Order: sequence, then structure tokens, then C-alpha cells
Amino acid sequence: MPLAWLPHLNAGLNAASVFLLSAGFAAIRHRNIPLHRRLMLSSVAVSGVFLISYLYYHAHAGVTRFAGTGAARPVYFAILSTHTVLAAAIVPLVAVTLYRALRQRFPLHRRIAQWTLPVWLYVSVTSVVVYAMLYHVYPSR
Repeated sequence: MPLAWLPHLNAGLNAASVFLLSAGFAAIRHRNIPLHRRLMLSSVAVSGVFLISYLYYHAHAGVTRFAGTGAARPVYFAILSTHTVLAAAIVPLVAVTLYRALRQRFPLHRRIAQWTLPVWLYVSVTSVVVYAMLYHVYPSR
């Protein structure tokens, strides 16, 4: 099975997550709880599919080397390093945030969600940035 299309799928899933998270935040700001719930559960699902696809790709394709040179290298690695650390942290943050919402522990849910949302957005956006830098701006030859 060719794996070359998976990075593109993964970037699309992360872009969809950014959209769903942003729309979910807007929905809760407008006190539309049913829409907020649907959007956030959709974001969890899209992110779950991304994680499975990402792990599958890297288990079979290995590491993709960054081909950029000069000032692009420290910029890329700064983005990648913060992305990687926060990507590891976001999984338990999302799990706890989701658990509290599903258990209707809304004060606790809100308390952690104010941290979860910006970190999750950062991870999703930087995932698309890393993809763009690896595959479009500085592609390997």
C-alpha cells in the first residue's frame, strides 16, 4: 500500500480539526451547547483518525528529513520541538476535558478547557505548518 498520500491526509485532518475547534469555541461563546458538543466530539473523532493515520505512516515510512537550509532550519526545528512537546501533552488534556464534559462536571470541564483549547489549536495549526514546510516549501529532492 503506498504511503505517500498519508501526510496530505494528515494535514487535511489537522486543518479540519482547527476549523471544528474554532467553530466549537464560537458555538459555546454563543451558548449553543448542542452545536458545541457536536463540533467538539467531531474534533475528537477527526483528531483520533489523524493520530491513527500518523502512527501508521511513521511506523511504516520512518522519518522525513527537513531539506531546508540557512535560517529556515532553526525556525522549522523551533516549531517542530514545541509542536512535539505539546502534541504529547494534548492527548491526556483532551481526554480529561472530554471526560469531565461527558460526566457533566461543567465547572471542572471549563477550568481545564481554557488550557486544552489553545494548546490543541496550537498543535493542530503547527502540524499543518510542519507539513507545509516539509512537503511544499522545502521538499526533499
